[in-house]
Amino acid sequence: MPLRLLTLALLATSLSGAPGPVQAAETDAYASPEAWLCLPGRDDICSQPRQRLTALPDGELAEQPLARPASTPPIDCFYVYPTVSEDPAPNSLLRPGPGELRAVEQQLAFFAPACRLFAPLYRQVTLAGLRALLTGQPTTANMGLAYADVLSAWKTYLANHNQGRGVVLIGHSQGSLMLIQLLQREIDGQPAQARLVSAILAGYPVEVPKGRDSGGSFKQLPLCRSGEQTGCVVNFSAFRSSLPPPASARFGRTPRPGMDAGCTDPVALSGKPLDSYLVLQRNILGLNSPRADWAALAARSKAEYVALPGLVEVACVNADDAAYLAVTIKPEREAKRPADIPGDLYVGGNVFADWGLHLIDINLVAGNLVELVRRQGAAWLRAKGS
Repeated sequence: MPLRLLTLALLATSLSGAPGPVQAAETDAYASPEAWLCLPGRDDICSQPRQRLTALPDGELAEQPLARPASTPPIDCFYVYPTVSEDPAPNSLLRPGPGELRAVEQQLAFFAPACRLFAPLYRQVTLAGLRALLTGQPTTANMGLAYADVLSAWKTYLANHNQGRGVVLIGHSQGSLMLIQLLQREIDGQPAQARLVSAILAGYPVEVPKGRDSGGSFKQLPLCRSGEQTGCVVNFSAFRSSLPPPASARFGRTPRPGMDAGCTDPVALSGKPLDSYLVLQRNILGLNSPRADWAALAARSKAEYVALPGLVEVACVNADDAAYLAVTIKPEREAKRPADIPGDLYVGGNVFADWGLHLIDINLVAGNLVELVRRQGAAWLRAKGS
């Protein structure tokens, strides 16, 4: 497996633990539009037209344009992307590279019909920085610097853009870790909690005491158990039901005794069947799927996303000290479409089980998350009396 993939696979091990000291962020960096990948009302990567391909078992293909950004969405979404920076330094620059742009396109842009999109750049620990950490090389990789930028962007958002609106936090992997710290320090049990519609924290475990929905990572914020519930957390990591998280898994488990990783099922919460926005071309790491049937499908369409209705089922499973979103592929006889989905990583030709389907955590249930944001946003507005 390429070193950059191994580096990503060990992300949770390297970046776990208590939040470190907050470093100074660049002064007024987020007052500049250039410090944001996406801002409402701007012609940027979040406002571009996109297509989703639906592939049916009989081989029929149908392309449909995605809904354009809503003109006046009622709530906001604040997104922090995963470890994707290809910058050579241990911490990235406040400058968009191909990894950051792919992340926004593949994990955020389809939320535009439901909320205004805010996506700050931040000086995350890069792939190169993680590689140095993992191999014991001297490095100046600084997680405190990354968090300080997220905090600064959040404060700028509240001061200049929020105007009392409800907001959904959306993160994945390192981005979820950043948002967990932000929630702990700035939102949980504080006045800003009143503005929190929900937090979607995929691909990094939120800790909860066994048998409970709150009291671990957060003092007050519970896991979401209803599509109408607000001020709560959506947390999950996807693994194949045939390959559940092994004891060494970095996701779907937590090392603290008496604690479980959170698992909330976005499909059940959304009240609609599984609605995937799987990436048809290059994945979030810029790699094509090794599956021949997937490559053949990608060659037939230029759409950014694809759905394969009826092929996949998901459900939360809590067993053997692991809690995860179990992904089951349903056998299809004589189907004329891909018989499986991409998302696994391979080592020496074998699936890297520790990783699960981490690369497509959000894409698997993207349409369900969009619907959930709509439902929770409406519930938040009703409670507010708007």
